[in-house]
Amino acid sequence: MAGRHLRTRRISSPVGIAATAAVGVALAIGGTVGTVQLTSGSAESRPVAVDLTPTTAASTPAPSSPAASPSASSTPSPTASRSAQAASRGKARTAAPKPSPTKRKTTAPAPKVLESGSCGASFYSDGQLTANGENFNPDELTAAHKTLPFNTKVRVTNPANGKSVTVRINDRGPFIDGRCLDLSRAAFATIASLDVGATTVRYEVLG
Repeated sequence: MAGRHLRTRRISSPVGIAATAAVGVALAIGGTVGTVQLTSGSAESRPVAVDLTPTTAASTPAPSSPAASPSASSTPSPTASRSAQAASRGKARTAAPKPSPTKRKTTAPAPKVLESGSCGASFYSDGQLTANGENFNPDELTAAHKTLPFNTKVRVTNPANGKSVTVRINDRGPFIDGRCLDLSRAAFATIASLDVGATTVRYEVLG
């Protein structure tokens, strides 16, 4: 009992308490320092791993690089394939030709018939001056009439065959009963045979 009492008193003395606290502090500091050293040691090994990673990445070319890709060198560039069309596109475009307006053919109005009738017609071919002072030309389509003004146009039709010819009045005649027109040789040959000499015709004075 006495021993126990003495032990209890020693532990509870101020000196013992201080010594115990000092030992606890030392143990606590030592554990912290050890922990710090272990942590520092593991932290120092990390930069080595970080340094090795960039070295490995730099030695391997990126797969997305166009220079390292084999397909980039073998496949023609889109720009190169379109450059062949640049010459044609660069040419100046000419304006489309404008359609020229089509000219409508205008037909002359049919001449008016001022007078018409039927009579006998003959022909003549002797060279002479006509009543209006022209040299008679048997090859022109002219005719002689007793009263019609000079240069009047007359359409002469042969009812036997339906042929017709338009003549210009430039002379006077004929002076034979039953005949109102004396045609040039060319005009008479157009509607009838010259062997007939004279025939009945239908005439129309044109205005």
